[in-house]
Amino acid sequence: MLGCSSAFQRVASLMLMAPKLKPQRLHQIAESGADQLVKKARTMTTESSMKDAFSTYADYLNNFNEKRERVVKASRDITMNSKKVIFQVHRLSKDNKEEVLEKAGKDLEAVREQHFARLMKELQGTDFWKLRRAYSPGVQEYVEAATFYKFCVSGTLSTLDEINATLSPLSDPSLEPLQINILDYILGLADLTGELMRMAIGRISDGEVEFAQRICQFVRQIHRELLLVVPQMDDSYDMKSKMEVMLQSVIKIENACFSVHVRGSEYIPLLGDDAPTSFLLGGADVE
Repeated sequence: MLGCSSAFQRVASLMLMAPKLKPQRLHQIAESGADQLVKKARTMTTESSMKDAFSTYADYLNNFNEKRERVVKASRDITMNSKKVIFQVHRLSKDNKEEVLEKAGKDLEAVREQHFARLMKELQGTDFWKLRRAYSPGVQEYVEAATFYKFCVSGTLSTLDEINATLSPLSDPSLEPLQINILDYILGLADLTGELMRMAIGRISDGEVEFAQRICQFVRQIHRELLLVVPQMDDSYDMKSKMEVMLQSVIKIENACFSVHVRGSEYIPLLGDDAPTSFLLGGADVE
């Protein structure tokens, strides 16, 4: 007991000898501790909000990339099936005009209702412009096929409004309809001249010189009109390169028609003395 009491006395004496903190110092220590707790809470809140924000951005980018892949797939399907329509139209002859055009028309309608409809479901709101580079090749190929088919049916050119009108029934009435923009229409129209050049050469070999001449005039007009439009457009490498190819197509058709005209006597056995008009123009058939 005496030992314990002496120990407590020594502890008490040491506590009395220790330096005493002033009340002001104690207050500063308390404030600094509170500030550290507040800063720590703010840091934790900031880190949590940043994680939530980055998680939201990551989900958006992942969904956007997945949508882009679906759009690219739909564009490839449109391109492939539109080419089939073009190949079908190239099978035209005086013996199977109605059959070939009917089949091409059904194929073109299938492209709209199946593949184009799938593309339109993916493109809503601002996605129409954000993903344009992903689906533009398919749209251009579809414009080429639609205008090529229309020319072979009626000898006229499908306008942008007419093409968009065929796509309107595929859109959801509650949403803004997908419309082909003017740039994709012009780029598709530039590709049309290449198909018309191939058809003109084929018609000349089959004796349809008048129809080839009409194609020549039609392609000339397209080239002349686009020469006025292209300088007003923004710098577009695709359009400039296609204008060069279009000019080459015009020259090839002109040279073919000129050769037939100058050396027409060599083609009289094929064409006949009356030089009948093309069956594609609604005239008499070649015997």
